[in-house]
Amino acid sequence: MTEALVRSEKHGRIAVFTLCDPPANTYSYEMMRALDACILDARMDPEVDVIVLTGSGERFFCAGANIEMLNRVDPTWKYWFCLHANETLSRLEQTPKLVIAALNGHCVGGGLEVALACDLRIARRSCGKVGLPEVKLGVLPGTGGTQRLVRVVGKAKAIELMATGSNLDVDEAAALGLVQQVIDCEPGAFLEQVLAYAAKFTTPDAASMAIGHIKRAVQSGAEIPLEQGLALERELQAKLFASADAREGLAAFQEKRAPRFEGR
Repeated sequence: MTEALVRSEKHGRIAVFTLCDPPANTYSYEMMRALDACILDARMDPEVDVIVLTGSGERFFCAGANIEMLNRVDPTWKYWFCLHANETLSRLEQTPKLVIAALNGHCVGGGLEVALACDLRIARRSCGKVGLPEVKLGVLPGTGGTQRLVRVVGKAKAIELMATGSNLDVDEAAALGLVQQVIDCEPGAFLEQVLAYAAKFTTPDAASMAIGHIKRAVQSGAEIPLEQGLALERELQAKLFASADAREGLAAFQEKRAPRFEGR
């Protein structure tokens, strides 16, 4: 496994994962294994509240799977490769810590599928295109794109975008809810602004444990019947009521002061 394909750094209580395979940061099995390891490390690290995922350079967040690699391997290997990529992105999606995709450049094909597995997507204005153009290669978005895109933009719009292979600019993507924020800045200042935004979700100013539980309630609850979703919500709330953060939050409210959360 080549760890250098994903660079992991910590900025305070934020873990930053950078996909590193220039020029387009396309992913291979080795990159997905490295990303999977980084996700597990951050999940188990009590000093990490938020994960930021971005791409190296200024042109690409990620252009998806490495086509040269796919041309070399047989269909059975492709299947196992897609399965592992799905498992990795599901692990990212289910990790009870907020995950932000920082779109520093083009985010297309499997790159958008990676970004869709994140909770929030922030883009630099005019950084590039966003879309799932796999149909132009005679295939479908096979790393969760057909399933996650419809949950963001709705059935008809998802089919239209994937069937036409349309690539959108980031403002168009924001209008559809694919991107939550568009930042006006020079390329070199983008990550700094994303980190400033991500810091709003970290302790001691934010209740990171509650944020993680909100994420889990939404991610899991959206896939099950309402009654079961409400039961999950109650169980997560019960855990929070027993937490030090809830005691601090309630006490701070009564004492009319700013809370100081610990994430536990």
